[in-house]
Parts: sequence; C-alpha cells; structure tokens
Amino acid sequence: MAPPETHTRPPRPTSLARRGALELAPHRRRAAVAGVVAVAWAAWAGGLAWSTPALAVAAAGGAALGVVDARTHRLPDAVLLPTSAATALLLVLAALVGGDLGAAGRAAAGAAVLGGAYLLLHLAHRSGLGLGDVKLAVLTGGVAGWYGWGVLAGAAALPFLLGGTVALVLLATRRASRSTALAFGPYMLAGTALAVSWARLAGA
Repeated sequence: MAPPETHTRPPRPTSLARRGALELAPHRRRAAVAGVVAVAWAAWAGGLAWSTPALAVAAAGGAALGVVDARTHRLPDAVLLPTSAATALLLVLAALVGGDLGAAGRAAAGAAVLGGAYLLLHLAHRSGLGLGDVKLAVLTGGVAGWYGWGVLAGAAALPFLLGGTVALVLLATRRASRSTALAFGPYMLAGTALAVSWARLAGA
C-alpha cells in the first residue's frame, strides 16, 4: 500500500523590504546613526526645495549602504534598489511640481553617464569595481546631475581622489598592502555629498 501523498508548500519568497531589514540587522545601530546624520545633512544641503525629500531618501539609504559596504564589501540590492527607485520617483515629482524639467533631464543624463562609466570600468577590471558600485553610480549620478553639471563632475572625480588618498595613507603606514581590497562605495557617497555641499555653499 502506497503511503499517503503529502503536499508541502513551496517556501514563500522573502519581500524586498524583509531582505533589506535582514541585510541591515547586523549593522542597525551604525546605520541608524549614519542615517540621522545623513538626513540632517540633506535638510541643510537641499534647503527649502521640492527636491530635498529625494536628497534625504538618497542620503539615508546611502548612509546605510556605506556602513554595510565598509564592513562587508557588499552593496545589497535589497537596500540599493528601493533607495534608487524612491529617489528617482521623488525627483520626477519635484520636477513636475517645481517646473524644473531641465534638472530632471540632467539627473537622467547623470545617472546614465556615471552608471555607464562605472560599467565600463567594471568590465575592464572585474576584480576592482563590482556591479554594486555600478548600480550605486546610477544613484549618485542621478542625484549629482540634478544639482548641475559641475556637481556631476565632482561626484565623478572626488571618489577616486578620496579613495586614492586613503589608499596611499594606508600603504605609507603599512596598514594595508597593494593587494588589500578597499570598499569603494563609501568614497562614492562621500564624494557626491562633498560635490552637493559645494553647490550649496556656492549658491548660499
């Protein structure tokens, strides 16, 4: 006599929000502190503008990503993709409400140009920049492009300047070797923040 047939339910897929929470759980305290600081910075840098909510979302998500990347050398999609999508949506709304379609065009161009440049770097040197860095470049390029071509240029150049400087200091102090891998995401985020801050100060 054959045993009774049993049916097992397939595992339920984990939602993106749940995956994001799981990714941040080991780093929640540092990510929370960094997020608060990032939102406060965005409120200052963005000022009273329709685009400030988008900058705050990008800054908060970027702060969490920077913490995770610095500690694990990973930029999890579960955090990066929702942050990018929410930022893009808020920038579109800001352009429509504020009547600044030119800024929206620059943001789209910035995301495409910087993301494309990082993709080429990834393809040329796969052991260097990862796909997470490429996706992050789309976010930082979009945010920087919104604030102007000069800001986009700064967001493109400053990460390499910052990362290179830190690498040289670590090599000089023998705290790292030429084969030591450094997370690049934090420098991308810091470079973009510096470029946006420069625009804020220049326009103050």
